[in-house]
Amino acid sequence: MPASVTEFDLIIVGAGLAGGALAVALADLPLKVALIEGQAVREGWPPLEESVFDYDGRVSALTEGSREFLEQLGVWSDICDRRVCAYTDMEVWDGEGTGRIHFAASEVKRAALGHIVENRLLNAALMNRLRDSAGVKCYFANPVASLEKQSGGVALTLADGRVLRSPVVVAADGANSRIRDWAGFVTREWDYHHHAIVATIETAEAHQNTAWQRFQPEGPLAFLPLPDTAGEQRYCSIVWSALPEQAEQLMALDDEAFCRELGAKFEHRLGNIIACSRRLSFPLRQRHAADYVSDGVVLLGDAAHTIHPLAGQGINLGFQDAMVLAEECRRAHDRGLSLIESGMLSRYQRRRKGGNLAMMAMMEGFQHLFETPVMPLRLLRNSGMSWLNKALPLKRQIIAKAMGISGPL
Repeated sequence: MPASVTEFDLIIVGAGLAGGALAVALADLPLKVALIEGQAVREGWPPLEESVFDYDGRVSALTEGSREFLEQLGVWSDICDRRVCAYTDMEVWDGEGTGRIHFAASEVKRAALGHIVENRLLNAALMNRLRDSAGVKCYFANPVASLEKQSGGVALTLADGRVLRSPVVVAADGANSRIRDWAGFVTREWDYHHHAIVATIETAEAHQNTAWQRFQPEGPLAFLPLPDTAGEQRYCSIVWSALPEQAEQLMALDDEAFCRELGAKFEHRLGNIIACSRRLSFPLRQRHAADYVSDGVVLLGDAAHTIHPLAGQGINLGFQDAMVLAEECRRAHDRGLSLIESGMLSRYQRRRKGGNLAMMAMMEGFQHLFETPVMPLRLLRNSGMSWLNKALPLKRQIIAKAMGISGPL
């Protein structure tokens, strides 16, 4: 082996939320861990002002399970010291009928259903924690140029020519993972034929710490509450799922016209839309890898699975992946076993694949149910929503499942 090769016990490619969380979770183990990120990583915390132009366009709706994981990693209090919005209620209704469901944290004796956090704050908290730790060697602004499977390990050549080698490489480099493709994983994927428009908006009326979602045949529209120091509750992050041609038309509107269209589509539940940030639009695809593990390469988060954003479960699944993989690494180390030979990778796949597939199937079912134009199914949908809204024991179970909590309610 050439002297220029640096050996590690485990290499993580991708310093996004899932990859960063895994790195932090492994930082206290006596393992040689590397974290590779192709982009530059900002040091410290981003400046936080308050207008529609000052919030991150990408936010995450964290479940209680994800919040507990971040608390275990020692980063949750840092995030709360900056900016986070706990939502206590969720209002869901059928835009083509009378069906409605209201979920409340009080129904499961909890203070909140979840928390809305800007992705840049989540990532900053994780990266700041890594900088305070000597347990992970970081290679930032240095993308992987090639991958080579070798006997007993995987060699990664970086853009600057350095070669890193490990028996286990974790691909956490996103939905369009190059590591996944280079390693030869097979994926099943399909296009939803929808685009998502995301932006920050200001409303005339307070969001009431409520997550709002209107279902419509062309796709769901979500308003996620954002925090503000004045307590006026006027800022929301929106995710608007639309047909490609409709999304193109909406993106072409000026801000005033877009705000009018958005307010009308939302049935003015929070009054007029006063202002809107720069809008982003991207196509929606669902993807799932046939296997999460192959010859020492492990898929994590969006590299393993992408899901429709209608339930905000994407990063929550990614955090669960990171938590389980970290647990398996710790178990192997505590037993004095090597990561590659301990059965750790196969246990990770068994523990995560079924749950991820179940969540993806449920979201797929919801999407088709609300897209259908068939009148009997629309009537059944509305009557079912109304019935569920009154079925408190079942509602509690649904809330608990969505929150990622277990135990008696």
